[in-house]
Amino acid sequence: MTEKPIFVATHPRACSTAFERVFMSRRDILRCEHEPFSEPYYYGPERLAERWMHDDAYRKKTGLDKTTYLDIFDRINKSNTEGKRIFIKDMAQYFLPPNDKPTSLAPSLLAEKKPPNHRKSSAAYIDTPNLPLVSQKSNGDVNEEDTEMESRPYTTPKEKGNPTIVPNALLSQFHFAFLIRHPKHSIPSYYRCCIPPLQEMTGFDYFRPDEAGYSELRRLFDYLRSVDQIGPGVAGAEKSSKEGEDGRPVGTQTGKSKNVDICLVDADDLLDKPQEIIEAFCESVGIDYSAKMLEWDEESQEHAIKVFASWKGFHEDAIHSNELKPRAHKKKEKSEEELHAEWTEKYGREAADVMQQTVRDCLPDYEYLKQFSIKI
Repeated sequence: MTEKPIFVATHPRACSTAFERVFMSRRDILRCEHEPFSEPYYYGPERLAERWMHDDAYRKKTGLDKTTYLDIFDRINKSNTEGKRIFIKDMAQYFLPPNDKPTSLAPSLLAEKKPPNHRKSSAAYIDTPNLPLVSQKSNGDVNEEDTEMESRPYTTPKEKGNPTIVPNALLSQFHFAFLIRHPKHSIPSYYRCCIPPLQEMTGFDYFRPDEAGYSELRRLFDYLRSVDQIGPGVAGAEKSSKEGEDGRPVGTQTGKSKNVDICLVDADDLLDKPQEIIEAFCESVGIDYSAKMLEWDEESQEHAIKVFASWKGFHEDAIHSNELKPRAHKKKEKSEEELHAEWTEKYGREAADVMQQTVRDCLPDYEYLKQFSIKI
């Protein structure tokens, strides 16, 4: 079983904060990092997000406008002084340019840079091995000119087949797992965060369909499969002869692959059977499961409030919960027409139309990923 840092890649509004809280309760063995790559993605000189791309004043106000992707990798290493296994929950889209824009590697990750002076613990250490130089004149400093929209993402090399801005040598340092949710639930949830009253807390004052994150998650997932970093085994599967859309086997007997099993959680399964799903997840990624992980004491509550403070408005439900238990009743399945009518009543016809189209756009990627989810 690998002891690499765990990276749970997801998309917005996938119940990922509730999921993360389960593992925040294991501070005896884990150090959780909450969406660290949002900083360079939204605010830094290597920023990819278009939301505040040209709002220099807002980005500077955050104090994160100089943060690079390498800064985050280094910070994760340096902050973990106790040798615990790193557990990162973050959005896959933070590693990919939006709207299928061409990809090249982040400038800060191209510097010929020796790893920080840190003890070499396989459970705690992320290496940055032999990353290629942009050119002989480059020292790895980030040039703001490289991040102008017309040359986005960067005027840097790209890796064949790699859809991300992170070199494969660095991606391979992580044990990846995945979390998804049906877009008919995630999209209206995200929309609600972008309108009053929550927008006053979140700072997101309009809805962007290109922030849904499903396409980016699927592309990252497929890339990791293509380079055999994950699969072909599927967590929770006894055996399967089923083939995915790419012709590769969906799963084999769990634990028999020499590689990391595909470990993918669907949020609806998590909400229906939290104990069984978390236990299967822990078995797959190599964490000792305890039923106490699903209940959070006052100390854990206080810790969560501090951790989630940087993204106010997005995590209120998870912050004020003290346990993850099976929902009492499954949500009644609604037709597309029923959902559209519900959204129209709450948000207006124009908003309902936008959400409906966004759900339709995301659905193929969700259904593709869903075939790999843990089955209980």
